[in-house]
Amino acid sequence: MALRTLVAWAALGPLLWGCALALQGGMLYPQESPSRERKELDGLWSFRADFSDNRRRGFEEQWYRRPLRESGPTLDMPVPSSFNDIGQDWRLWDFVGWVWYEREVILPERWTQDLRTRVVLRIGSAHSYAIVWVNGVHTLEHEGGYLPFEADISNLVQVRLTAQTSLGPVSDFYTLPVGIRTVAVTESQFLINGKPFYFHGVNKHEDADIRGKGFDWPLLVKDFNLLRWLGANAFRTSHYPYAEEVLQMCDRHGIVVIDECPGVGLALPQFFNNVSLHHHMRVMEEVVRRDKNHPAVVMWSVANEPASHLESAGHYLKMVIAHTKALDPSRPVTFVSKSNYTADKAAPYVDVICLNSYYSWYYDFGHLELIQRQLATQFENWYKKYQKPIIQSEYGAEAIAGFHQDPPLMFTEEYQKSLLEQYHLGLDQKRRKYVVGELIWNFADFMTEQSPLRVLGNKKGIFTRQRQPKGAAFLLRERYWKIANETRYPHSVAKSQCLGNSPFT
Repeated sequence: MALRTLVAWAALGPLLWGCALALQGGMLYPQESPSRERKELDGLWSFRADFSDNRRRGFEEQWYRRPLRESGPTLDMPVPSSFNDIGQDWRLWDFVGWVWYEREVILPERWTQDLRTRVVLRIGSAHSYAIVWVNGVHTLEHEGGYLPFEADISNLVQVRLTAQTSLGPVSDFYTLPVGIRTVAVTESQFLINGKPFYFHGVNKHEDADIRGKGFDWPLLVKDFNLLRWLGANAFRTSHYPYAEEVLQMCDRHGIVVIDECPGVGLALPQFFNNVSLHHHMRVMEEVVRRDKNHPAVVMWSVANEPASHLESAGHYLKMVIAHTKALDPSRPVTFVSKSNYTADKAAPYVDVICLNSYYSWYYDFGHLELIQRQLATQFENWYKKYQKPIIQSEYGAEAIAGFHQDPPLMFTEEYQKSLLEQYHLGLDQKRRKYVVGELIWNFADFMTEQSPLRVLGNKKGIFTRQRQPKGAAFLLRERYWKIANETRYPHSVAKSQCLGNSPFT
């Protein structure tokens, strides 16, 4: 039986990955088992971006009459991928609007004939508003990117018999890897299994040449090899949840994760309203439901750099944090702040203070000599007021690979390295007291929208977008292995990283 599936969504850099038809679906990652089969829909889909003014409505009306290819020109589009870098049409590069994906699928006969079989269409992620039709039938909609959604489509693909059919209970079973650990927070420590844990890691984006945000196994394995090379033990899913396969790799390799929802851009008073609040809570429900069984996830983050100095933001974030704690009482909850410690209205409700600061980059640029004093003041003020452990959740500087200057100037590799060195001196003054982590921004260069402030994207990575190291990567590697060895061998001289030590174990 042939199945026609159409997916539409609007966003910059949309993504469809891991789209699968599965028996006995469920929102858990659809693993195969003796009672479950999967049919991956990865591959080439027909694609069209709607540059017209009528956008969605006009196309919906014609969809019921004919396939996408019969209503105009289409492109071949690989799934998973972001469409922006695939074609040569300049309009696609930063297009925001409705785009359409269509695929015809041949289903196994037993799926369509056996009424005891439940057929589920599961879409791993589509950013940011998705509408799905199956065989011309409007099947489901989903708002918000990066998280899976699904629908039972058995009625749309199975042949219904008029004869009486005896349908008994169907057994469904599968196996999941299990990890058991405890997480706790004191006023100055983050504890895993009752022992102090120090986050030394990175912020990441799912981004690479050509594929964009599309999931890519070779890239994922490469990134984890680089994390091992660095001696990193943690990362934050900066600004949105990552693919489920990423968290499975973290479980497998012992990388600790701060799991963040797509709560970014909450910068204006009008964003903190009841409609946004209810949607934000629903998104946190989806994040927790999907990721709660991953032992690598040790903390939830409900937002990145909201305007938390606003009274309305304080109430809004208090509600989201409380809702998240009710969903999962076993993990601490935070958000990432860039507000002043005296003005932040939501900091009282978090378990860990996460701070973004870019001293000598976005202000006082060029004055590297100020960083240690500024950082000490930042930490002391926040800790004195809130008495909670602190993570330096972002810091860094842009460097264009191959740019060199001495004395160090902005955008050179020397400036990036010198800025990190000054931050590290400041962090070392506090990390044995109440600072419990440091996460560099960013693991690798990534693409952004065009701007006079960006030279082909954000260049704050310690690796290039092609995963080649800049000078700062070697500095960070030396530091992270030193910290890892101090943690493992607290009463002896730090051992050489050449001995094969791994922060993953």
